[in-house]
Amino acid sequence: MRKKEIKKEHDATIGLALGSGSARGWAHIGVIQALREIGVTPHIVSGCSAGSLVGGAYAAGYLDDLETWLKTLTKTKVASFFDVQFRGGGLIAGERLVNFFRSEFGDMLIENLNIPYAAVATDIETGREIWFRSGPLLDAVRASISLPGIFAPVKVDGRWLIDGGVVNPIPVSVCRAMDADIVIAVNLNGSLVGRHGVQKKRDVCEEESKAENGFTNRVKRGFRNGVDMMLSHVWNSDEAVPGLFDVMAGSINIMQDRITKSRMAGDPPDIFITPSLDYLGLLEFHRVEEAIEEGKKAVHMAEDQILTIVSCGQ
Repeated sequence: MRKKEIKKEHDATIGLALGSGSARGWAHIGVIQALREIGVTPHIVSGCSAGSLVGGAYAAGYLDDLETWLKTLTKTKVASFFDVQFRGGGLIAGERLVNFFRSEFGDMLIENLNIPYAAVATDIETGREIWFRSGPLLDAVRASISLPGIFAPVKVDGRWLIDGGVVNPIPVSVCRAMDADIVIAVNLNGSLVGRHGVQKKRDVCEEESKAENGFTNRVKRGFRNGVDMMLSHVWNSDEAVPGLFDVMAGSINIMQDRITKSRMAGDPPDIFITPSLDYLGLLEFHRVEEAIEEGKKAVHMAEDQILTIVSCGQ
């Protein structure tokens, strides 16, 4: 367990709300690192989906360890964590990934983390937000990352839970409830709708197809570029029509964009950081360094605003 952060009494309590975004979530690491560089230390963290994973690592004091491991990822290694299934409410069971994290980092209790932390999931039956503020950290993260149709839902305390991004993509309200004076929100999906189209992904497929042939290579290629390509190859023979995963990912992006705008209008953060990630696919988990760099850039672009607001709150 890492040493706990010491907060001076006169400092404003800074909350960090980390939004959903699947593979784009690695940008959160860059955001936290850049905040450190400019002297801003979040005292509270809430996370949804990928934000729950990175936020949990930060709250536990293992952010640097997570980054080191992530930078070892290759397309093949990412594919090895995809325990693909064709039943059970999601294409990926998710147990293989969670079991790996449990073996590498242990399974800490949320109440024992270095700073206050919460993960957000959604009760699929009632539509209610579920806030995890105690209990096993990895159980909370697993529930929060259950992206509909992609990662299978999980049952916790008798409730079937899915991704918190369905109801609260950027959990600003959670930070407020945890007594944050200033909330920094990170939106990973702000530039996606209307920009991350099918054509760019199709161009990548066509370039790779020139060098790879045969059924085995086509399946491997599908995994390397995300389950979207594999499923599009199996179920979609018309290249002018979006593939199955294109439709799912696009629908999720639109949904979260609209919900985010609605919730931010009612409960805006004090600082809004939006990394430019429209080129990054939902399951391109191996593109770690690019995502982290975009997170850093977004913070440094807003540095003056961040420092002004934080200093006024002290």
